[in-house]
Amino acid sequence: MKNKSYIGIAFVILVFGIIFVPRIVNRIKDGKTVQNDRLSVSSGENTDETLFKIGPAPQFELTNQEGKKITNKDYEGKVYVLEFFFSTCPTICPRMNQNMLNIQNKFIKESNFGIASITINPENDTPQVLKEHAQKLGVTSKNWYFLTGKKEYIMNLANKGFNIYAGENSKVNGGFEHSGLFALIDKKGNIRCRKDEYNNPIMYYDGLEAKGVNAIKEDIQLLLEE
Repeated sequence: MKNKSYIGIAFVILVFGIIFVPRIVNRIKDGKTVQNDRLSVSSGENTDETLFKIGPAPQFELTNQEGKKITNKDYEGKVYVLEFFFSTCPTICPRMNQNMLNIQNKFIKESNFGIASITINPENDTPQVLKEHAQKLGVTSKNWYFLTGKKEYIMNLANKGFNIYAGENSKVNGGFEHSGLFALIDKKGNIRCRKDEYNNPIMYYDGLEAKGVNAIKEDIQLLLEE
């Protein structure tokens, strides 16, 4: 009986080796042995025609480049993209602004599309400074607001409201650091996003690389058609 048991166990091991070992080897070669549900969340792969609804965007009240009070209600009925930046940023902001300009030009004829660029250095970025920055950048959309306000308010809006990192750091070039992410908000004020290849929401879009910019342009179009 023992011999038969050993033979049975050996047979199971043999079958396992034939079927599963090659698969494990292939996964190791592909670097997938540790992939989980949260990897590649910024891949931009859309696996669902319906964009994921994260929840309502935080309410805000700030001042634009014309000195006018702007709130989230000014974007009601519009699809809009939101970023945090500052005009004297020596690193990622110029690329973010150029990519946002690319998005503006794509949807320049869409009256139901807008952009919100919120400075994280309001002590320098007054309405007049932001107006000059917008002119230099080549902004033509009437629905692209460059927004400023109190520093603490804006930092809370970024970090606690949108969960998009922004902070002051005297040790880095420019004195501030922040992520290069774009938030996408629908006509009803909900933050929306696509899902990655593992069917997880990517939350926000990469505002620095072409892949992320192309993805958000595709999804803006989807929301405009809703």
